[in-house]
Amino acid sequence: MPEYEFVDVYVPRGVSRKEATRLLTDHAKYGHWELDRLSLRRDGSRRVRLRRRIIRQVRATW
Repeated sequence: MPEYEFVDVYVPRGVSRKEATRLLTDHAKYGHWELDRLSLRRDGSRRVRLRRRIIRQVRATW
C-alpha cells in the first residue's frame, strides 16, 4: 500500500481563481504534489490538501 505525505495550503479569500490555479500548478509541477482535497469555505477562502507519494528505497545487499 502506498504511503503519502500531506501538506495543507490555505488560499485567502482575496486571491482570484486564476492565481490559485497558478499556485497549485506550481506546487504540482515543481514539488510533485497532487490534489487530494479542496474545500471552499463560506467566506470565499479555500483550504487545499495536497499529497505526494513517499518512495522508500530498499537497501541492496551484496
